[in-house]
Amino acid sequence: MSIEKLSEILKNSNNIVFFGGAGISTESNIPDFRGSNGLFSEKLNATLTPEQLVSHTFYIKYPEEFFKFYKAKLIYPDAKPNAGHLALAKLEEMGKLKAIVTQNIDGLHQMAGSKNVFELHGSIHRNYCVKCHESYDVNFILQSKGVPICTKCGGAVKPDVVLYEEGLDDKVIRDSINAISNADTLIIGGTSLVVYPAAGLINYFKGKNLVLINKSSTSADSKANLVINDSFGKTLSNAIKEL
Repeated sequence: MSIEKLSEILKNSNNIVFFGGAGISTESNIPDFRGSNGLFSEKLNATLTPEQLVSHTFYIKYPEEFFKFYKAKLIYPDAKPNAGHLALAKLEEMGKLKAIVTQNIDGLHQMAGSKNVFELHGSIHRNYCVKCHESYDVNFILQSKGVPICTKCGGAVKPDVVLYEEGLDDKVIRDSINAISNADTLIIGGTSLVVYPAAGLINYFKGKNLVLINKSSTSADSKANLVINDSFGKTLSNAIKEL
């Protein structure tokens, strides 16, 4: 029944926005931060949590250790878009989905064909020299020994990823708020809604249908018109078949 209800909502919506998190990419074999098999549940060593390892402080104080962790745990070069990414790209192609607001840094939405993607936490695919701002791709980071060094000026190359203790990009925030506040339907998927300020953006939604597709319950379930506790990819791709 819930798939039919979701199909009905999609059919009657013309301005859908999707807000997603790490749970969208777990179906592409990228572990999330907080799931039962996520980075946050790993005992990395006695003193540091994954959140500390990807903090601005750790990046500045221990750059070599930061990049060792970053390359091993946050970059998945062989990951491919899954059914969820492809279903969202299809909805955009149909003219129904107007924007994706994602907390993910893996670039899989764009790889699937989505065009209007707001990356709240940046992307592993963009990297820049902190001195001369020369751009580098993800392969440059992966192939670097230790701290990646700019081939032009010798400065350190930093991923364009928002680390803990760093602020989100103002333009990305504005664009995300604009998209969410104008949507008639907001679909939230693959996120526990505990990472702020990102999770707070859903409060700008004033539309008709709030849909949650998540394996576990969230703080927004009580406000939703439809809650489906199942795989995002399977759920959305089945619902689109009915359109």
